[in-house]
Amino acid sequence: MMEKEEALKLIMNAALEAAMPRGKFNYIPEPPKGNLILLGGGKAAASMAAEFENIYNYPLQGLVITRYGHFTDTKFIKVHEASHPNPDKAGLLATQKLFNIANKATKNDHIVFLISGGASSLLTLPFNGVSFEEKQRINNELLKSGAPIDKMNIVRRSLSQIKGGRLAAAIFPARLTTYMISDIPGDDPAYIGSGPTIQANGKNEDAISILDSYKINISEKLHDIIIKNSLPQLHNTPKYMLATPMMALKNAAKVADEQGFIPIILSDTLEGEAHAEGKKMAELALQIKKDKKYKNINLNKPIILLSGGETTVTVKGDGKGGRNTEFMLSMAINLDKMKGISALAIDTDGIDGIEDNAGAYISE
Repeated sequence: MMEKEEALKLIMNAALEAAMPRGKFNYIPEPPKGNLILLGGGKAAASMAAEFENIYNYPLQGLVITRYGHFTDTKFIKVHEASHPNPDKAGLLATQKLFNIANKATKNDHIVFLISGGASSLLTLPFNGVSFEEKQRINNELLKSGAPIDKMNIVRRSLSQIKGGRLAAAIFPARLTTYMISDIPGDDPAYIGSGPTIQANGKNEDAISILDSYKINISEKLHDIIIKNSLPQLHNTPKYMLATPMMALKNAAKVADEQGFIPIILSDTLEGEAHAEGKKMAELALQIKKDKKYKNINLNKPIILLSGGETTVTVKGDGKGGRNTEFMLSMAINLDKMKGISALAIDTDGIDGIEDNAGAYISE
């Protein structure tokens, strides 16, 4: 077996590779009578667009929005960069362009929509009467609140012209096909990027109780807008999941087995405060080391515990967050210098919180 840190990096890269769009477009639509228009948003939007271009051998056009630093060269698709996780004016202007393209599509056109993690911030177009500054404030308070991603996205869609299926409503009567890379526990399409082209769950006013529970104040005017901004009923359209957290975990487990580890996938739906979940993982690792077994599995070789999901961080003061970094820090503190345990936590789209690192690792 190679050195532990090298093996961890190899296993990490296997997880990252499974989360990438390369080789994942197994279904490609036929050329329409009109135009094939590619639109998208998310931290993987540019790489998804480039991969689609590589395998679609007909004319196409379009626009995608990705995070600063995630630009990828494309032949035909325009790539706009914007801020994540806090939206900025570049994202606002690019989303307006994307929405205008969607509105102009005809029944002879086919729109391919690409969505991945980060789209909720990158695709930003406030509903009429909602100021961009107000939406920025609410988004920032949500990010610091420790709210889980599904609740955050319910609030985000309530303030948006395009989320919660509203982009699909604008695209109609053009044909629509959606391709997704999931970064959320449970992989519900309605919550990936707040579901711009997916039938929304629940009601728009669900956002009110979430805002109340996290003590985020809104004006009476904004309260009324949320109530009136109803969710559209959509026609069923094709949708394809290109990558999920479980796919990444399974690929990591395969490589771990090849490297001489016993791989155990604990869950792909890990949620909760990062520091608390890091403590639990440390306690589990210490217990396994003490017992020299996991459940009924005798440890005749090293064990590797794999899990995925989306923990949260409640940011206080000037903290910058970073759920994977906080998870690792909590693990390190609770392992209390115990030797023989190494760990690594990353975000599969390469960004942990607002920093430019993917996460962190600890070694013995």
